[in-house]
Amino acid sequence: MPLRKAAGRQVVSNYSLKMFHFFINMLRRLSRQASLQACGALMFLGGAALASDPSHAAHADVSLPQAAPVLFNIGPLPVSNSMVVTWLVTILIITVARLATRSMKETPEGLQNFVEWIVESLRNFLESVLGRELTAKTYWFFATSFVFIMATNWFGLLPGVGTIGWGVPDETGALHHISRPLLRGANADLNLTLAMSVVFFGAWFGWALRANGVGGFLLHIFGPRGDSKGLMKLLMVVVFLCVGVLEMVSILFRPVSLSFRLYGNIFAGETMLEAMSNLVPALAPLIPVPFYFMELLVGFVQALVFTLLTAVFTLLICSHGDEHGEAPH
Repeated sequence: MPLRKAAGRQVVSNYSLKMFHFFINMLRRLSRQASLQACGALMFLGGAALASDPSHAAHADVSLPQAAPVLFNIGPLPVSNSMVVTWLVTILIITVARLATRSMKETPEGLQNFVEWIVESLRNFLESVLGRELTAKTYWFFATSFVFIMATNWFGLLPGVGTIGWGVPDETGALHHISRPLLRGANADLNLTLAMSVVFFGAWFGWALRANGVGGFLLHIFGPRGDSKGLMKLLMVVVFLCVGVLEMVSILFRPVSLSFRLYGNIFAGETMLEAMSNLVPALAPLIPVPFYFMELLVGFVQALVFTLLTAVFTLLICSHGDEHGEAPH
C-alpha cells in the first residue's frame, strides 16, 4: 500500500508538473499576444489623440481620393494625373529599350546586358509555366504586362509623385494636404487596372479560339470528362453543363478580380504612405522610409501576381490534357 501511494503521488506530481509547464507556456503566448494587442491599442489611441487634437485638425482628411483628378482636356478627352503617369512610364520604357538596342553587341554589356537579362529571365519563367510553344505565342503580352506594371508601381514611389500639386490651405495659410496632385500612381486608379484586365480578357478569348476553335472552346468548358457510358454519361453531361455555367461566370468575373486585386493593393499602399507621412509632422521624412521598402517589394510582387494569374488562366484554356505534359522546359 505505501508503495502504491508513493507511485500514485509520483504520477500525480508528474501530471501536475506537465500541467504547470503547459499553463506557463500558455501564459507566455498570451502575454506576447497581449503585448502585441496593447501596442496596437496604444498606436490606435495615439492616432485618435492626434486626430482629436485641435492642432492636428487640419490633417484629418489626408486620404488619397479614389477618383483621379482631371488636369486638363484634349478635346473631349479628359486627362487625369494617372494618365500622365502612364504616358511618362511608357516613354521611359520605350527610351530604355531604344538605348539598349541602339548599338547591339554580340557580347552584351551595360544597359544591353541588363535588358537582355530581364527578357531572358521572363522568358525562362514563362516557359516553365506555359511551355515553349504557348510562350512563343503569348510572351509579348505577359512580358510587357510585367515590366509595365512593375515600372508603374515603382514610379509612383518617386519623390514628387502625389506630393506636388494643389490643395486647400488652412486658416493660417499653411498647406498640409495635396488634394489634387500633379502626378499619381497609375495603378492606384481603377480605370487603368480594369483596362489592362479587359485587354487581357480579349487576348485570352482570341488565344482560346485559336487553340481550340469555337467547338473545342465550348467543349472545353461544357464538355463532360471521363469515359463513362450509358446513364452515367448522361448524368455527367448534365453535371458538367452546370459546371460550365459556373465556369462561364468565373471567366466573366476574372477581369473584375484582376483589376480590383492590383488596384486595391497599390491604392492601400499609397494611402498608408500618406498616412504615415502625416502621423507625426516633425518626423514626416523618417516614418515612411520602412514602408517605402515594403512598397518596393509589393510593387514587384503585384506585377508578378498579375502576370502569373493571367498566364495560368491562358494555360488552362489552351492546354489539351496530355499534349501539354511534355511542353514545359
